[in-house]
Amino acid sequence: MQLENKNAIVTGGSSGIGEAIVRKFIFEGANVHVFDLHRPKKELESIGHIAYHHCDVSTERRVNEVVDEIANSGGIDILVNNAGVSHIGNIESTDPNDLDLLMDINIKGVFNCAKACIRYMKKSGGVILNMASIAASVGLKDRFAYALTKGAVLAMTYSIAKDYLDYNIRCNSISPARIHTPFVDGFLKKNYKGKEEEVFEQLAKSQPVGRMGKPEEVAELACFLCSDKASFMTGTDYPIDGGFLKLNS
Repeated sequence: MQLENKNAIVTGGSSGIGEAIVRKFIFEGANVHVFDLHRPKKELESIGHIAYHHCDVSTERRVNEVVDEIANSGGIDILVNNAGVSHIGNIESTDPNDLDLLMDINIKGVFNCAKACIRYMKKSGGVILNMASIAASVGLKDRFAYALTKGAVLAMTYSIAKDYLDYNIRCNSISPARIHTPFVDGFLKKNYKGKEEEVFEQLAKSQPVGRMGKPEEVAELACFLCSDKASFMTGTDYPIDGGFLKLNS
């Protein structure tokens, strides 16, 4: 098992990509702590070691409380900063309140969790994996606020990796393209009622391979990057995008 007896924190681990990462980590032997505002599926408890913590990652005090509790009860080997929210719109249609929300969760959430965990990882090393996006590296229509925050995640990844080399802390990020999650289905139902299948097909074909990715595929990459097999890998962003960034010209 790639993560046997590793203690891992996964933020936003109750649905979508986060849930897939939690499942994979449990399968690979990790003890997983889920930070979320919603409980994970009950059946996850039957397949491995999982603990749920009701935690708003944008709230520094709450993050510090939970991280201290976990560290004092067994240590922290892995942090996956997956919690995030999206937004549709260009700069003119982006309300300041919407921007504040995205910055609180997508940027401040990563900052809070990484800062809290690094205090303990400095003692024995560790791995931080941030969930960025292809929106951080290429212009996407009507994704102004989302791209802004994911660009910040990318910059934080590089800075953390550089600053903590001497402490044996590795930090990488993953940049997914479109991944078929419940969020996608909800987005289509809300914005394209009656045309869900048609628009889904259009979105799927925007990836050169002709389909959206699966959460499980992102989880496989996350598991590898957090394992000792990737011990020579740090300070790098890894697209998982069906060829979107390089083959879409």
